[in-house]
Amino acid sequence: MDYKLQNTVSKDAFKYGYLLKKIYPYIKPVMGKAIINLIIAIPLGLLDGVVALSLKPYLDLVVNGNPEMTVKILGHSVHIQAWFAAIIPFGIVAFALFQGILKYLSNYLTDWTGNKISNALKVDLFKKLTSMDPQFFDVNSSGIILTRFLTDPDTASKNIIETLKSFIATVFGLVGLVAVLLYNSWQLAIIGCTVMAIAITPVTFIRKKIKKVSNATMIVGGNMTTNVNETFAGNKIVAAYNLQKHQNNKFEKQIHEQFDLAMSLSKRVGWMSPIMYFVCSIGIAIVMTYGNHLILTGQMTAGSFASFVTSLLLLYKPTKTLGNTLTNLQNTFVAMGRVFELFDIHPQITSTPNAIKMQGLNTSIEFQNVYFEYEKDVPVLKNFNLYVKKGETIALVGNSGGGKSTVVNLIPRFYDVKSGAVKFDGINIKDFELSTLRDHISFVFQDNFLFSGTIRENILLANPNATQENLDRVVKMSHIDEFADTLDEGLDTFVGERGTNLSGGQRQRIAIARAMLKDTPIVILDEATSALDNKSEAIVQKALDNLIKNKTVFIIAHRLSTIKNAHRIAVVNEGELVELGTHDELINIKNGAYKTLYDMQFKNQEETIKV
Repeated sequence: MDYKLQNTVSKDAFKYGYLLKKIYPYIKPVMGKAIINLIIAIPLGLLDGVVALSLKPYLDLVVNGNPEMTVKILGHSVHIQAWFAAIIPFGIVAFALFQGILKYLSNYLTDWTGNKISNALKVDLFKKLTSMDPQFFDVNSSGIILTRFLTDPDTASKNIIETLKSFIATVFGLVGLVAVLLYNSWQLAIIGCTVMAIAITPVTFIRKKIKKVSNATMIVGGNMTTNVNETFAGNKIVAAYNLQKHQNNKFEKQIHEQFDLAMSLSKRVGWMSPIMYFVCSIGIAIVMTYGNHLILTGQMTAGSFASFVTSLLLLYKPTKTLGNTLTNLQNTFVAMGRVFELFDIHPQITSTPNAIKMQGLNTSIEFQNVYFEYEKDVPVLKNFNLYVKKGETIALVGNSGGGKSTVVNLIPRFYDVKSGAVKFDGINIKDFELSTLRDHISFVFQDNFLFSGTIRENILLANPNATQENLDRVVKMSHIDEFADTLDEGLDTFVGERGTNLSGGQRQRIAIARAMLKDTPIVILDEATSALDNKSEAIVQKALDNLIKNKTVFIIAHRLSTIKNAHRIAVVNEGELVELGTHDELINIKNGAYKTLYDMQFKNQEETIKV
């Protein structure tokens, strides 16, 4: 299935049986409470019919009743008119209390079951999200991901019980009121029910429009969230380049798009209500005309007619509610369709069925005739070959966009090669269990991500079971103690979101300590010092030197000092390995790629160091 979430547009939105089958495992654990809730919806729906039905005895026996009419109860004569007049007020209070208790129970159970289902869905979706490979995040914005993985599950799961409950209450409300209509006059009931059926027919015509607008709204909502996320993360760029107006205009445009979509749906859905009222008013006019005839000819009492008209008027509510409920139900199914499409997306990089556990690195890492592309037919690496012995440090240099980062991203299988192979000790890395492969590799990036939490928690992510002795060792070796000792909370200092409370050099040292604590045989350093000033770089370089001792190391660097200390230098240009050797070997190749790069980028660094 396509990784790009904007291309998944709820194709199963009208397959109700399929979607209910898919969501059933999430409803099953709360099925007991859900059934109780749906059962409660039945009397709630019937209550309007009780109100309408009670008008008949009230009008016939109390308002228009015979004061002298009595009935024997337990041997006593009771005046019917007086008796009904006395108990009706108490009946109203008891009825209201009963209705209130049912509504409270129903609302509580709806919220409880809806949140339980939503939470279970979100947990499974988050597991799906964390299982995806980097390419999934390359092609999707943060806003679309947040919308699809957080908002859609709420719409799909929380609303399903609420909508089903409303649907049941509405249906039984209709049944109850229709029963009252039939009880009072079957002739008038036929007229009323026919009119109501005509009034609700337009609902069936808006399903596809709801799906189209819902999907479009999801995309716009995702873009809005992305805009907010980017404005937050890039707030300094926004301020430095005076981009406030640009971001405001962008967001305002998205708001207008969302408004236009909402109004588009409103135009197509909104006309249903006035049409329903108009059609129903015609029905009521016919009923009243024919009802007057029945009363005048003695075929119907005034109480029966009042009860009938009340039932018909009350029928407006469930009829209109049924339209809204069906609209909401379709929205729920559209969101549900999008949710379960997410479960159909599978990571492209997984362990093979017969994968073996990686036990360590014994001899070498080798790239054999590797071809790779991010986009179809746009090669990034072409026939790339490189043999690296265990314990060797390889520096990767070359022109920007030449493929250096791609080379190191293939080692932990962030991406898979199109053809050729990457091998550890002669074994294709695709034959290793993915988790054990990555257990043997540590990464230090240019902009290392720190999670919200403390310095200690961020380091221990590499090995939660590490001893205090091991933690103290890596803290010292990464030179974190030099700044942690100056903080009031020491290692328990909160780093802030993305580590914003720390300097770049401090964040790098935490990342290095994390890699040290993982203690893997392979270390990858991707521009680990390029964003630092000279003082910070010197400290971080000491920490890096401690990290890479006795390791097999791949370094992408722009600093000459780092490159010259490597055992060999691999020059990667335009996706090909064009030169390989030590600094002294490569610098002496006349018109060589490394010498050209050295003269352009590194020579000034060396002269600065000498000065």
